[in-house]
Amino acid sequence: MTQNGTSKSHRFDYRAFILRYAGATLEKYAVDKPIYAQGDLADAAYYIVSGLVKVTVTSAQGKEAVLALLKAGDFFGEECMHPGHRRPATVSAKMTSELVRLDRGSIARALGEHSDFAGVFLEHVLEQNERLREELVDQLFNSSEKRLARILLTLANSTREDQVSEIAIPLTQETLASMVGTTRPRVSQFMNKFRKLGYVDYNGTIRVHNSLMRVITGEAEQNIEC
Repeated sequence: MTQNGTSKSHRFDYRAFILRYAGATLEKYAVDKPIYAQGDLADAAYYIVSGLVKVTVTSAQGKEAVLALLKAGDFFGEECMHPGHRRPATVSAKMTSELVRLDRGSIARALGEHSDFAGVFLEHVLEQNERLREELVDQLFNSSEKRLARILLTLANSTREDQVSEIAIPLTQETLASMVGTTRPRVSQFMNKFRKLGYVDYNGTIRVHNSLMRVITGEAEQNIEC
């Protein structure tokens, strides 16, 4: 998904796809159930009908990091289109989720037969590449505070200066710290600062004001004690 929430993946008619292609199936996953593991052979992609999935990667030293939280309307696992490719990350359900599993063969046939599906799938791949580029730039050049602000805006899909959006998924400071690449106390410090500046509200759920963008652009106030 792009930061402004303009993904068109919702145009994917998964019901028609399942009826047409034998390699597509609707599956349900309970909370914390793994969908696939890092290093598994990639043989299918997935489309999220409902729920939330977590993408994590584990280093050779055993350190785990959260790469993304994906929600309804997102595809993932497109690396399956390279025969013999291994999964670069582990994906598991963070809440009860309903997914469409699309095996490599069904995707290949659909890409050749249906321009609408080809457009939606290509759009996803392009958005994914853009997201990865943004995150690489984020890691190389931006502070932990700016990375946290961008993640919150992305999850909230904020698009206008006067918009206040609720992050409608369960989210802990530990998860945010893993996504940002910092510690939970640092995330707590930044969240307190954002709240005092009026950029976020939280009481069980997180509500993000689009004015949080000022942290990324460098326009945020700096004189509030965290």
